[in-house]
Amino acid sequence: MLEYRTQGFNGYAVKYSPFFDSRIAVASSQHFGLVGNGRLYILGLTPKGIIAEKWFDTQDSLFDLAWSEMHENQVLVAAGDGSIKLFDVGIDEFPIQSWKEHMREVFAVHWNLVSKDIFCSSSWDGTIRVWNPTRSTSLFTLPIHSCTYSASFSPHSPSLLSSVSSDSHLRLFDLRTPASASNHLVLTIPIHSAQARTQLSSMQIPGPAGASPPNEALTHDWNKYRSSIVATAGVDTLIRTFDVRAPGQGPLVRLPGHDYAVRRVTWSPHLSDTLLSASYDMTCRIWTDGSAKAEPPNAGPEGFGHEQGREMGRMGRHTEFVCGVDWCLFGSEGWAASTGWDERLCVWDVRESMGL
Repeated sequence: MLEYRTQGFNGYAVKYSPFFDSRIAVASSQHFGLVGNGRLYILGLTPKGIIAEKWFDTQDSLFDLAWSEMHENQVLVAAGDGSIKLFDVGIDEFPIQSWKEHMREVFAVHWNLVSKDIFCSSSWDGTIRVWNPTRSTSLFTLPIHSCTYSASFSPHSPSLLSSVSSDSHLRLFDLRTPASASNHLVLTIPIHSAQARTQLSSMQIPGPAGASPPNEALTHDWNKYRSSIVATAGVDTLIRTFDVRAPGQGPLVRLPGHDYAVRRVTWSPHLSDTLLSASYDMTCRIWTDGSAKAEPPNAGPEGFGHEQGREMGRMGRHTEFVCGVDWCLFGSEGWAASTGWDERLCVWDVRESMGL
């Protein structure tokens, strides 16, 4: 395991570069993001350990980041003052572009992996905004009407965008549809139902009563290989997976295990059934949703994979809330990076935590 100390700054998000296997970015904040400045670290993995290639200080806390899919040296950050900034590693000190339309903290930014000239942001102001980096104003505004902690584009479609929010719903937007009264909204899934009552456009699909009370949903991620599968997690400590093609059946699998809120989930870029999570219980955990196994012929109402989904290992080296985790896209499958409020970045081999 390699470590780097983000002295005086608490980590909120970490992302490997999609262009270089040895470059990592970390978004961090002073005083746990409550007050103070933010700092974006650009870190390099070398034979002598992790070194800081550059850092950029901001006037407000940073909560998320995304590497540009257009330019290898550019990084987006989400700030507590409602702004989004684009930094270039080759340019000192100041961002090359800044946008400020959100009225509250921006908690997520995500670059479209298919249509690489757009990205999205979500905010505590209850909106998602879609941007082009060459324009000074947003292209779309999608109202959620509740604090939106996570938004991302599907890695399989340039026009599908999803979000989870404080009202415990997973939403799917299709930017190809007319805006009309629905503002591109095509699907809404209540996350905490046993078999979700689901809204598909204007159609309601009834189901049995929910088995757990709603809690804030903090994170979600699209499966990289199965184009309709999304994982969600949040305050109630459970990770759930959904198939957006069959929303009425509710969660495909529930993965209990974390002791406190799950702050981040991310599917493996190498294996279709494996995901990582980061939690306020100071651990990162590795899971399988069981989909690599054949579906049993007598699959019950809990949905596919309910019995097979399980924890495969955990990393417990952090000493404070773990807020960010990411997989390395390159090399042998299994390398990951995590960051948290203990002012540390850890780079580690997932397979060692699984005992392999």
